[in-house]
Amino acid sequence: MFATTNNVAERRAITKEGMLDHPRRIISITLLVAILPISPVLSGPAAATLGGDEASIVADQTQMKATRRIVSSQKYTMHEIQMASGTLVREYVSAQGQVFAVTWKGPLRPDLQQILGDHFADYVAAASSKHTRRGPVLVQRPGLVIQSGGHMRAFSGRAYIPQMFPSGVTVDEIQ
Repeated sequence: MFATTNNVAERRAITKEGMLDHPRRIISITLLVAILPISPVLSGPAAATLGGDEASIVADQTQMKATRRIVSSQKYTMHEIQMASGTLVREYVSAQGQVFAVTWKGPLRPDLQQILGDHFADYVAAASSKHTRRGPVLVQRPGLVIQSGGHMRAFSGRAYIPQMFPSGVTVDEIQ
């Protein structure tokens, strides 16, 4: 079933382009394929996700067991959610009450499925592609940008929907 050679080149030749050359990768892919379709059922109550509505940001705070601080400006409102682990999640909300961007920075990644919502599948697809197995993950589409990277104890990232940016807000403001 698995290649029994110690030669990496031979194992990659035996397996399909090296994608399934390790038992853990096979298990990971199998679990992803099995769990991803039912994940919306298991995710519980709706949370303030990218593209979602501001009213449920309290659910994020509760699920993350975190404190929240609200910073308002003329262009948008920013909810800073500080997790006990030290990770800081910022959710940017337009005057219409829609979450148009999220950022994270800290020693642990937050629950990206929770904060990315429907866009989580795009993140998973980019993260599991053979070009980004290690290193930063970048999703750049007309309706979605996700940038995630870092290393143990120092993760950061941001995700945003360019079309939802309030007038006058630039990408550089989303930190």
